[in-house]
Amino acid sequence: MDILITGGAGFIGANFIHYILEKYPSYKVVNLDLLTYAGDLQKLSGIEDHPNYTFIKGDIRDRELVEQLFEQYQFDGVIHFAAESHVDNSIKNPGAFVETNVNGTFTLLDVARHYWIEAPFKMKKQFKHARFHHISTDEVYGTLGKTGYFNEETPYAPNSPYSASKASSDMLVRSYYHTYDMNVVTTNCSNNYGPLQHDEKLIPTVIRKALTGQSIPIYGTGQNIRDWLFVEDHCKAIDMVFHKGIAGETYLVGGNNELTNVEIATVICGILDQHCSKILKKLQLHSFKQLITYVEDRAGHDFRYAIDATKIKTTLGWGPDTTFEKGINITIRSYFEKYLK
Repeated sequence: MDILITGGAGFIGANFIHYILEKYPSYKVVNLDLLTYAGDLQKLSGIEDHPNYTFIKGDIRDRELVEQLFEQYQFDGVIHFAAESHVDNSIKNPGAFVETNVNGTFTLLDVARHYWIEAPFKMKKQFKHARFHHISTDEVYGTLGKTGYFNEETPYAPNSPYSASKASSDMLVRSYYHTYDMNVVTTNCSNNYGPLQHDEKLIPTVIRKALTGQSIPIYGTGQNIRDWLFVEDHCKAIDMVFHKGIAGETYLVGGNNELTNVEIATVICGILDQHCSKILKKLQLHSFKQLITYVEDRAGHDFRYAIDATKIKTTLGWGPDTTFEKGINITIRSYFEKYLK
């Protein structure tokens, strides 16, 4: 199989490329990434010379480039990770999110359509099994109160420019299934964590600030709740949906680990307290928890996300394998080398 992976130098994309090349050594993978601030080829260290891996620096909005790549590599699979994803940045510069997440997704879909499909509901024979897998987020569903869960039937209600742009891209993917019978699947996941995540995200921020003795910023009262999914478990879910999911379907992927933001910070600080006594002594602290600081809340900050992953569990047999305790310890260890140089 020849697969185009977009955004493969990002957090989830890079983890997935490592995963897929190890699990499917015969697959050929082309990684298309613009290498914006969130993309880093260091995340793909060790596979640069893999015989079935090719990196292309480029923009998913560049139709001429995408067409050229389809012609050259004859992709029969696309797994689309590439996206602007940081909510704070979407508040400051929403236009960039529309450009990449909406227009970029359209370009990829439309090039794939022309390459795989002769006419609506008539696939080219050699591409009858070709599939487009769109990676999305639970944030498209808006916010929950203290109870309830998102599922595949939850109405869309995005509350940030980021989530609105992802909701728009989801709708484009849906339309290409219903209008052209393109073989598409979509997965909407909860908050990921694990090795290789960008410094700007919550968990790396808590670790970095703690180890350097800086204030750990927590929005508002710290009571906003997220469902945390270990990135390797997410990779396994993507693998299952890409290979076994039903065309046109959406699958929600969650970790079943609901924690408030301040609980996340407190857990991480507690683990660091156990392993970094020398740093604590140097900083003249009894606990890294002393660094937790509450800052002005994010505009339009969604209160709670939580996923009911019954569909993917019952139809495909997926479930998260990694407890939060195990996953957060793996994650913290992965950042020691980076932040303690």
